[in-house]
Amino acid sequence: MKIAISGKGGVGKTTIMALLANEYNKAGKDVLIIDADPSPHMAETLGVRNIEKIKPIAEMTKLLVERSGKVEGSPFYNMNPQVNDLLHDFMISHEGIKLMVLGAIQTGDKGCACPENNVLRRMLTKLLLSPEQVVLLDMEAGVEHLGRGTIAGIDQLLIVVIPSRSSIRTALKIKKLAEDVKIPRIDFVGNLIKDASDREFLSEGLGTTPIVFFTDSQAIRKAERAETPLTHIPVPAEDAPHLLMEALSR
Repeated sequence: MKIAISGKGGVGKTTIMALLANEYNKAGKDVLIIDADPSPHMAETLGVRNIEKIKPIAEMTKLLVERSGKVEGSPFYNMNPQVNDLLHDFMISHEGIKLMVLGAIQTGDKGCACPENNVLRRMLTKLLLSPEQVVLLDMEAGVEHLGRGTIAGIDQLLIVVIPSRSSIRTALKIKKLAEDVKIPRIDFVGNLIKDASDREFLSEGLGTTPIVFFTDSQAIRKAERAETPLTHIPVPAEDAPHLLMEALSR
């Protein structure tokens, strides 16, 4: 199963993906998280130590240029670079969950040259090919990444949305682009829910009911402030992470 998660900035997509990864891990699944956000902090969310030593591969320009086979002054580079060793060398394992901090695949108009992009895309494709792993892709906020078509091979897209009109507008834009690139299954996940009116507001604004609602959790907020791994917090009464895993299996 290959699941991507997206949404407007600040809606809690990294938090929800970490909690979902923990559920799959407890269920005995082989779990890999790919952090493809331009400001990755999944490692911190999971409680990985010495995170200051973790550098997103997207920022390793010299390494990416070398691996692309590009020669200075030449327009040519290797379209099928070898990346298997990079996947091995830069993959982190923490409490049974694997993590690859990829960083964002940038567009040409942001100053990122094609050879580097090609290596990153090749790595992402390889990571998504594993038939047995549960692969969770934490994407950058917004909608641009879908327009670039960087998530071919994804089975499911989760769009995290909070009870605000701007979040709903962004979520609906993401859904439209996801449909355009033919992602097989697209679902909304409600977050920061306080009461029934929040649930109704989201369901009406989206035109459908999210497959699960995560409450506005004091436990999560305290854990983040105390730098406690979210995977260590007590299970909430509604157990939304488990309900989400069950919904994805149906």
